[in-house]
Amino acid sequence: MNKKSKDHETPRIGEFHEEEGKEIWIFIAIGLGLIIFLSILLDRLFEGVPLGFIIPVLNEPATVTSILYHISIFVVGIYVGYMGLKEFIVERRFSVEFLMSVAALGALYLDFLFEGATVLLLYSLSEYFEDYIEDRARKTVEKLSKYMPDQARIVEDGSEKTVHVKDVKPGTTILVKPGERIPLDGIVIDGSSYVDQSLVTGESIPVFKKSGDMVYAGTLNTNGVLRINVTKVAEETLVSRIVKLVLESRERKASIEKLIDKFARVYVPIVVSLAAFTAIVMPKITGSFEIWFYRSLILLVVSCPSAFVVSVPATMFTAITALARKGVIIKGGVYIEKMVRVKTVVFDKTGTLTLGKLELVEIHTFNGYNEKQALMYAAALEQYSNHPVAEAIVNKALEEGLELRSFEVREVREIAGKGIVGFVNGTRVIVGNRELMKEYGFDLETLNKIPERHARIIISINNTIIATFCVKDVVRENAIEAIKTLKMYGIRTVMLTGDKTEVAEEIAKKLGISEFYGDLLPEDKLKIVDELRAKDGLVAMVGDGVNDAPALAASDVGIAMGGAGVDVALESADIVLVKDELAQIPYIYKLSGKAVKIAKQNIIVSLGTKIILGALGFLGLIPLWFAVAAGDDGVTLLLILNAIRISRVKI
Repeated sequence: MNKKSKDHETPRIGEFHEEEGKEIWIFIAIGLGLIIFLSILLDRLFEGVPLGFIIPVLNEPATVTSILYHISIFVVGIYVGYMGLKEFIVERRFSVEFLMSVAALGALYLDFLFEGATVLLLYSLSEYFEDYIEDRARKTVEKLSKYMPDQARIVEDGSEKTVHVKDVKPGTTILVKPGERIPLDGIVIDGSSYVDQSLVTGESIPVFKKSGDMVYAGTLNTNGVLRINVTKVAEETLVSRIVKLVLESRERKASIEKLIDKFARVYVPIVVSLAAFTAIVMPKITGSFEIWFYRSLILLVVSCPSAFVVSVPATMFTAITALARKGVIIKGGVYIEKMVRVKTVVFDKTGTLTLGKLELVEIHTFNGYNEKQALMYAAALEQYSNHPVAEAIVNKALEEGLELRSFEVREVREIAGKGIVGFVNGTRVIVGNRELMKEYGFDLETLNKIPERHARIIISINNTIIATFCVKDVVRENAIEAIKTLKMYGIRTVMLTGDKTEVAEEIAKKLGISEFYGDLLPEDKLKIVDELRAKDGLVAMVGDGVNDAPALAASDVGIAMGGAGVDVALESADIVLVKDELAQIPYIYKLSGKAVKIAKQNIIVSLGTKIILGALGFLGLIPLWFAVAAGDDGVTLLLILNAIRISRVKI
C-alpha cells in the first residue's frame, strides 16, 4: 500500500538506504495498539467513569478512554492528513493518506472513537508490513550495493597504497588478496584464483580466473592473489549499471500497469463524488445525517485505489528482482508482458548457440604421416598467429602434451583469409585453405581428392600434403536443453547465421532446431525477423548484442548474451543474460507467464472486493474498520503476498 510516488536515483557505492519512514509507522502502530487495548480495558474495569469535566469539541463528559482516543486520533490523523494534503497539492489527486485521515477524523467527529483509532492502526500496520514486504523484493539490488568495497589497494612503482574506489582511474593496477572482494571491474594481469561471482551472476560455484580474464566489482577472491588492470570507474562497473537498470525498470511499465493507472485516475474521483453525495444529499432525503455521513466515510475508504494500483507494479518488480537473482537483467515490466506473448524465439548461431570458439575435432593424414606429426608441424607454426583456427590447433597440441618450444620456427608469414606459411626446423610448412594451396602450386586434381568439409584446413610439408584438419564451433552446454524446453512450451525456434548453410544444418540438427537460415548478412537477419513477426506474432531475438544489433532492435524482445560484451549488451538489449545461460530463456518465459497471471488475479480480486464492500457500506451492512481491514489495507497486503509467489517459480 505504498502509494507515494518516489523517484529513485541510482545509488552510489555504499549509499543504498532503506525507505525512510518505515520505523515511524511501526512506532505509531504500536502506540495506537496500546491505546486501543488500554481504552478497552479501562472501559471494562470502570465502565467509562467520567473525570468531572466536559470535552468542549463534542460537549460530552470526559473519561480516560475518550481522552486517549481523542488525542491519538487527532494527532495521528492530522499527521497522516498533512502527508496526504501535500500529495494532493503536488500531484492533484486524492492519496490514501488524505482519504484515511478524513475517515478517521470523521469517525472522531461522530464519536466512533474505537473505529477511528482502528482505521489509523490498520493503516499504520499496513504501511509498515508493505514496506517490509517490498524490501524483500529489493534485496537483490541492496545486496549488490552493500557488498561493494569502498577502498582499493593500488600498486604504484612497486609499492601499495589504499585509496577510495572513486579515486581509481582506468588503467590503474590494483591488488586483491584472498578473502577480499574485487573493488572494480578489470582484467587479471597476474596471478590466478577462484572467484565467487554469485553476487553478480548468480553462479553457485566459484569460477577460475587467470591472466587475461575479466573480473567484476563485488565478486569475492577466494584463494589467490590477483593483480588487476582496472577498466571501469566505480560508477560504470557492471554492478553499478545493473543496480541502475533494475531501478529504472520500474519506469518501463507494462500496458496492464498503465491501464490500472488510468483506471485509478477515473475510479477515485467517482467514488469520492459518491461519498460526497452520500454525506450531503442523502441526509436531506432521509433526515439522518450521522448515518449517511458514517456511510460516506466507508465509501471514502473504499475509494482508496492502493490495492490495485500497488499490486500490479509490485508483481512486476518482484519478477524483475527474481530474474536479477538468476543473472538476468530485464529492463521493465513491459518486456515481462511481451515475453508471455512471444510465439517465436530466433537465435543467432555464433556466440549464442555456440561458444564462438573453434575446436579441432578431426585429423586425416596422408603420405605416411601420422596425426601427431601433422599436429606438431601445424601447431609449431600456428602458435605465432592470433587467428581462431590457429588457437584451436595450438590448444589441441597442448592437450596432447606436445612441446612446441623445441621447434625452430622462422620466416613466418600470415596471409589474411587464406592461412600461414613458414619454416619449421628448416622445412617449409603451409597451413591454409584450398586457395592458398593453389597459390603454392598444388593442382586441382590433388585438392579435389580431399572431401569437402566445412572449415577444412590443409597442411603441407615441402610441397606434400600430409593432413587435413576439421575445426568446429563448440555448442553451448545448455543450448540443447533450452531449445527442448521452449518447444515443450509451444514456442517456435529458429536459427540464423552468416555461416554456410551446411554448417548451419549440422548445428541445427545437433540442437534439434528444424528451421534455420545460413549465408546471411545482418540485413538478411533483419528481414527474416520482420517476416516472422508478420506471420506468427511477437518474436524474441537472442544474440550477442553486437553483430546482431539490427535484428535485436527489430524484434519485440531483444535478448543479449552478456558474457562476450556486457557493456554493449546492457545498452542494446531489452533483456541481458549476464551468465550467457540459454536455459534462462525458458525460465524467463515461465516466470513472465506467472507474473502476468498473478497481476490479473490481483486486479480481479481488488476491484471485486472494492465493489462488494462499496455496496455493503452504502447499505450500512459493514462497519468502517472492516472496510479498512478488508477493502484496503488487508486486501493490499494479501495481493502483495500473492505477488511474492513469483519468486518460487522454478525452471
